[in-house]
Amino acid sequence: MKKITTRLAACVLALSAATVHAGAIDDLKQFNNDADGLSGSFTQTVKAKKKNQTSSGSFKILRPGLFKWDYTKPYRQTIVGDGKHIWLYDQDLKQVTKSDQDQTIGDSPAAILSNKSALESSYSLKEDGSAGGIDYVLATPKRNNAGYQFIRIGFKGGQLAAMELKDGFGNQTAIRFHGVNTKPNLSKGAFKFVPPKGVDVLSQ
Repeated sequence: MKKITTRLAACVLALSAATVHAGAIDDLKQFNNDADGLSGSFTQTVKAKKKNQTSSGSFKILRPGLFKWDYTKPYRQTIVGDGKHIWLYDQDLKQVTKSDQDQTIGDSPAAILSNKSALESSYSLKEDGSAGGIDYVLATPKRNNAGYQFIRIGFKGGQLAAMELKDGFGNQTAIRFHGVNTKPNLSKGAFKFVPPKGVDVLSQ
């Protein structure tokens, strides 16, 4: 009787664990359903053929379509999507580049995080294992000219934790998210960008 009870308890625990954590795709869908906004910090590493570069900063996202990424190290740069345009402000160069948002971000990670429907409409999804306690979804583009060979999105404890992507040139980018808040108090005004006085503004 004791062995049967022990086995039964083990089965119940296993079923409970399966119910609580159904997989990274379910985490992704839950995240998309629940998160109307996001904020937090990030560390980004780009691995190119000749060198690697690591940068860090903070981000804000208000769905749909509004985002702001502030890079603070090793250089200061701000990228803002206001729904119509993307503004890239390089403080060292004292230069702002303005471009059309829809044409610029396409099926990029910025589009995925700022638009709930972008991922499933543009990518095929499948579970892609775990590493370092992070469960990954592999997203492969449905179109041949998407610009990215793949994007991996990672969740830890149901929370957004990582993104990894490989572009059409073979460059790989790994992003780790920290202190992610899915209920930030954000307004549309936070994503309005006005070029500072004295900077050059270039349009693409």
